[in-house]
Amino acid sequence: MIEVLPTPAPATGRPAARRGLTVSTGLAGLSLDAMASVSYGPEAVVLVLAAAGSAGLGLTLPVTLAIVALLAVLIASYRQVIAAFPGGGGAYAVAGRHLGRRAALVAAAALIVDYVLNVAVSIAAGTAALTSAFPALLPYTVWICLAVLTGVTALNLAGIRESARVFMAPTVMFVAGILVVIVTGLLRSAPVVTETGPAVAADTRTIGILLLLKAFSSGCAALTGVEAIANAVPSFEEPRVRRAQRAEVALGVLLGVMLLGLATLIGRFDVRPVDGSTVLSQLTEAALGHGIGYYIVQFATVTLLALAANTSFGGLPTLTKILADDNCLPHRFAVATPRLVYRYGVLGLGVSAGVLLLAAAGEMNALVPLFAIGVFVGFTIAQAGMVVHWRRRGGGGWRMALNGFGALLTFVAALVTTAMKFTAGAWLIVLVLPLLVYGMERVRRTYRRIDDRRGAGGTPAAPRPTGAVIVVPVSEVSELSREALSAALSLGREVVAVHVCLPGENTVAFTEAWAAWHPQVRLEIIDAGACSVGDPVARFVRDNFDGRRKVVLIAEVDPPTGWDRVLPSHRSDELERRLRRLPDTVVCHLRVQTT
Repeated sequence: MIEVLPTPAPATGRPAARRGLTVSTGLAGLSLDAMASVSYGPEAVVLVLAAAGSAGLGLTLPVTLAIVALLAVLIASYRQVIAAFPGGGGAYAVAGRHLGRRAALVAAAALIVDYVLNVAVSIAAGTAALTSAFPALLPYTVWICLAVLTGVTALNLAGIRESARVFMAPTVMFVAGILVVIVTGLLRSAPVVTETGPAVAADTRTIGILLLLKAFSSGCAALTGVEAIANAVPSFEEPRVRRAQRAEVALGVLLGVMLLGLATLIGRFDVRPVDGSTVLSQLTEAALGHGIGYYIVQFATVTLLALAANTSFGGLPTLTKILADDNCLPHRFAVATPRLVYRYGVLGLGVSAGVLLLAAAGEMNALVPLFAIGVFVGFTIAQAGMVVHWRRRGGGGWRMALNGFGALLTFVAALVTTAMKFTAGAWLIVLVLPLLVYGMERVRRTYRRIDDRRGAGGTPAAPRPTGAVIVVPVSEVSELSREALSAALSLGREVVAVHVCLPGENTVAFTEAWAAWHPQVRLEIIDAGACSVGDPVARFVRDNFDGRRKVVLIAEVDPPTGWDRVLPSHRSDELERRLRRLPDTVVCHLRVQTT
């Protein structure tokens, strides 16, 4: 489930109404993850049903029909979301308005999980398509996944953003390729391998409702991303609502046709799971042969899946920025670089997806079962919020019934998916979602305490000066010490130099050098104890100068180039970590530039 938040249109001479997305560019820019899901959704169904043999695989089409029926309900429901929330937003915004803060945080946690999983699944699926076309690369699956992830992360850190028009070509190529595979496969005279007689009957008896539910829950991974258009209505040209609704319907039609077509071909060509070859690769080869057409479809699949992963890098940092503005995440997630990149969101997404890819060894089918749970949690919250929306407005009628029915279906799907996939890794999502909610709640409470301590919202008393002492840690008699004491004497009259005597140091030599220099500054020599500088200085500042403001001035040489910053001892960092915990203490850094 990918939420694409709208970005403001650039200031140009063109009318505002003509700077947005059309139906076609909206599909290309907002539905890459939904389109790409056909590369792993049908395969997830086949992997489950293959356990029951040919009879199980024969139920691929009925299971897919159930998935497409749920898709139709979701598309109809999100058309109502578009009409009711023309300003855009996602499950987080809907829940925040109608279901309360806790439900909004659950929706946000589901979105975060889905963003991370979308990157991992898309890259793993793209790598699987690549290794299916070139089996010699199969041993390097994990390295290829990590290389693609590193490249996409680096591009986004650099601020590179692809427009919807750039996405158009690979999207059209992929959809056209899949449709060609379906049409050619249906027209091609190929024998349909089936089993008859007692063997089939025996297999049929082994197919229980649990197996069908498990296949359904696995295949529902193909429904990811159908809500992205509803989340970005302001990005469309006028009339925005109508264009967004048409794009939503077009997405549903294309996705449904591709899913049903591929499911039909799976039965026609008797496709079964094969190590080192995806179901889509087998279908493409069966329909088009192993020629240029096969490689074009595989290349289009790899490209679209890579771009689908990039969609998360555009969405998650924006979501984390919104959460940081709402005090649910550290505020550094809301800080943008000069290139308008939310660096911490991009890095967090890249690292999290990398951990998943390593844990799953780059195996797409190990990640897909985790995908659908968060998707359906977000779907359910969004639809439930719409029910409350229509009830508050009054006169919702069939719209409220539609959203209610959608919420019920997706809630049941979430329960089924969790139950069927719990031992296959779904327990991790069940654990992560509440942990994320708890973490965001704790961050919110911490910021609330900080706000209370700041005393904002009232008129404070007039500021008044207090007595202050400036403490300067010095390690030697040098030009750096002279710069530090000069700066300290400029800040206040009372300056105290502190020298920490490290084990093995000749204190007499330092004392004589200080006396010869005679800087007219009081000197305190303290014992380091266990070779640490920060703790002795912190204890000295804490235990002296009661009732006064303490200013600790730390002088350090600023390295000439960026990589040289790893060379200093970084004792100043240790000093700051210890001192910033003390009350009524100000830590100042004096950076002396090298020539």
